[in-house]
Amino acid sequence: MEIETQEELASLLKDAGFSVTQATVSRDIRQMHLSKVPAAGGRQKYALLKQEEAPSDKYIRVLKEGFVSMDKAQNILVLRTVSGMAMAVATAIDALKLQEVVGCIAGDDTIMIAARSAEETDRLMEKFEALLGE
Repeated sequence: MEIETQEELASLLKDAGFSVTQATVSRDIRQMHLSKVPAAGGRQKYALLKQEEAPSDKYIRVLKEGFVSMDKAQNILVLRTVSGMAMAVATAIDALKLQEVVGCIAGDDTIMIAARSAEETDRLMEKFEALLGE
């Protein structure tokens, strides 16, 4: 089924049991990630936009691709990475905004992550193990 107008979309949503008004359809279109695309005969229709990968998924993928090992020394977590990947992995860790992380320092294949306490370092290790699927 091709939907060409907001009125058609509002009618179909109402028929499906959703409470919509013409005034809210534009917002609903954005929330459903719909966009107008070319259709046959020079017309346009609404179509679902391809969902972009969530930023956190990208960061987790970088972490997985670069990770080699980890060890702790009190409130410092040391991550070993594939050569040349430490900066990218540290940037991903910073972007994840993990509450236990105070900050990261990265070299070529090593990242030193400062945690607030030894206990938070343990929690951080558990979080990384979960993110890495280990």
